[in-house]
Amino acid sequence: MPKRIVGKAEITVSEAKGLMDKIESPNQFQIRTKNYVDKFSKVDAAKAHELLEDLLNLKIERTDAIQVINSMPSTLEELRAFFSSGRKRLVVTAQLEEILKSLEKYR
Repeated sequence: MPKRIVGKAEITVSEAKGLMDKIESPNQFQIRTKNYVDKFSKVDAAKAHELLEDLLNLKIERTDAIQVINSMPSTLEELRAFFSSGRKRLVVTAQLEEILKSLEKYR
């Protein structure tokens, strides 16, 4: 019997890695996915979840916070790229510096 989808949520690559590590007998697609998350995960799953909460407390949208965690930028210029285009609201330099401080705690 196929498994049923019970919910859907955006997660970081690190959180996906934590889930993939729990699979005992992965199929070919899961093996490829595991290789990807192993390669691109920047922090462990628990730290990624804590960092996500920190960024959400700084009033960053969840999707933006996830992208920032997936990339873990180290400079203001790299971080500003996430908030400089499209429909994004203006994020002032002081807030970007707070975000960088949060990122540094989890490196």
